[in-house]
Amino acid sequence: MIYVTGDTHSDFERLSSRRLKFMKAGDVLLICGDFGFVWDGSKKERKILTDLGKRPYNICFIDGAHDNMNLISKYPESTWHGGKVNKISGNLLYLRRGEIFEIERNKLLAFGGGELSDNEKKFLNTEKDMHTMPTKNELEDIIVHLNNTGYDVDIVITHEPPAKIKQFLLLNNNEPFTSSALGVYFDELSRDCHFKKWYFGSMHIDKSISMSEKAVFTKIYNAKTGIEI
Repeated sequence: MIYVTGDTHSDFERLSSRRLKFMKAGDVLLICGDFGFVWDGSKKERKILTDLGKRPYNICFIDGAHDNMNLISKYPESTWHGGKVNKISGNLLYLRRGEIFEIERNKLLAFGGGELSDNEKKFLNTEKDMHTMPTKNELEDIIVHLNNTGYDVDIVITHEPPAKIKQFLLLNNNEPFTSSALGVYFDELSRDCHFKKWYFGSMHIDKSISMSEKAVFTKIYNAKTGIEI
């Protein structure tokens, strides 16, 4: 089975064996960015990563706006279910931007990266919070991968939502909205790409936007159906 949840921000309770006791060997849990456990390379952190990697199921994450991409990129690159990953520890994997994976006969498009707020940019830690937005080459690579599938995938996981969805969610809460280049890009992608489910985590809410688009945070869902576990 394939499951999905939102930003974990290094909260180990969210990934405790007790909380994930429903998962079986070979299952996959997708995390929509801001994983947070690959951050400073400390002994405590390495112990947690080893524990997560020893689970019989797969924990797979994309990057958000608050992930140490410099450190993540140092982990060995590998291929998993047809796409490129960085192998963090055992069954704990980072899904690289723009890669397409085939899992249980489902095509999964993973596209991490997120936008920092203006206040966050002022206090940017360049050692850790670098490369939060996809590069031009990464945006071009995704076109190549999608051409190979005829722009047809089953599941999309991103950190940021399409701009139109972000605008809807923010304005609905009377919050200011400024569209980002990545959000506009995802607007185009949502129009051009055929998908069944699209999950994103940056809004920090659990909310269905439509039958196919869902904001995820602390809850865990069946990624194929969108039903909460």
